Amino acid sequence: MSWLAGVTALLLAAGSPATVGDLAWLAGDWVREDEGRWTEESWMPPRGGMMLGVSRSGRGENLREFEFLRIAADADGVPAYVAQPQGGAPVAFRLVRHDATSARFENVAHDYPQRIDYVRAGDTLTATISAIDGTKARSWTYERR
Repeated sequence: MSWLAGVTALLLAAGSPATVGDLAWLAGDWVREDEGRWTEESWMPPRGGMMLGVSRSGRGENLREFEFLRIAADADGVPAYVAQPQGGAPVAFRLVRHDATSARFENVAHDYPQRIDYVRAGDTLTATISAIDGTKARSWTYERR
């Protein structure tokens, strides 16, 4: 383990406050294609205390759904994932756990999903939504474009 990785692990273990910059590993263009269906998710790198993203899904040339996304600190300074499905009202999910390649956001008051997990392994990103207890899980595995 490098010196920097060791310090980073120590800070995370010590419970240092998370920042939007801790989620920079999420940045990039991610795509999933399967039997004519496609889903794309793109995240800009952190800048100005925020990451901006967008997701869209469809079949063939037809768009089925889209979502505007952002990650920014909430009023308490905790990073929150804010989703606007179909451009509608924003729904915030607070960061509850993270490390160098994964993050979990939760909102127990939301109907569904209540939990959003991202895990990155090299050029693969897996996004999973579920109820707060992990049931009703749906996952998407993307490859870096």
